[in-house]
Amino acid sequence: MADSPLAVPSVAVIVGTAAALLSITSFAPQIIKIVREKDASSVSLRTYVVTVAGFACWLAYGLMIKAWPVAAANLACLAMSAAVLALKWRYGRQRDGKDV
Repeated sequence: MADSPLAVPSVAVIVGTAAALLSITSFAPQIIKIVREKDASSVSLRTYVVTVAGFACWLAYGLMIKAWPVAAANLACLAMSAAVLALKWRYGRQRDGKDV
């Protein structure tokens, strides 16, 4: 099976899994900070709108090509970045009145 052109080397699986987990968890510190401080004024609304749109596109792409690891990782990233965006809308205007 290792000689098959479709076989994924175990190192590639490990790297891909690590990349997905790191990408997903990269949003956690921002979410925790916003929830603790109930302030998202320092978060860029434009950045997270683009980030959410990008993950939505990656999810759609993964589904279209039936690449379930790509779809699953991007679904999780979409959920985390959407959480930051939702928190931005909820807490973003409290400190300085700006939303960007």
